[in-house]
Amino acid sequence: MTRDPELQALLDERAITAVIARYARTLDWLDDAGQASCYWPDAAINYGFFSGTAADFVPVVMNIERSTGRRWHMLSGLQIKLHGADRASSECYGIATATREGADGIHSGNVFGGRYLDEFEKRGDEWRISRRDYILDWSMPLPPQHIGGDGPAGALPMLDLSASGHPRYRPM
Repeated sequence: MTRDPELQALLDERAITAVIARYARTLDWLDDAGQASCYWPDAAINYGFFSGTAADFVPVVMNIERSTGRRWHMLSGLQIKLHGADRASSECYGIATATREGADGIHSGNVFGGRYLDEFEKRGDEWRISRRDYILDWSMPLPPQHIGGDGPAGALPMLDLSASGHPRYRPM
């Protein structure tokens, strides 16, 4: 079945957008399989501290994420350029936080700002990242976080996301 080219472009852009959203969400919820589903296993990955294939990268990045007590990834400003029926490029900005609880119960960490330069490939009917270059633009420490206890933040529910399989996680 042949689709209208403009409709197909919208569907392809939507599928690529879903991969980017899944990337951030599966990092934060420590979903290894979901994270792996964002990349083709042979995808070339370069984060500076890591250069290799996605198959080798996913366990490394998930171990890094597990080493933080709390993490949060926000990606925005996604731009997509289609290069035909099975190739695309994208770029988006990312802001991420990572905190750890110290022995004194105070959380400390950093906030990072960078950009993701991705190449996508469609194999069969599925779009995934085939190449990723991450560029860190800036990093700064967060002020000490007094999470929980008395005060306005203490009444809010806080998730312990230190391991995979949280009961509030819903695969989507």
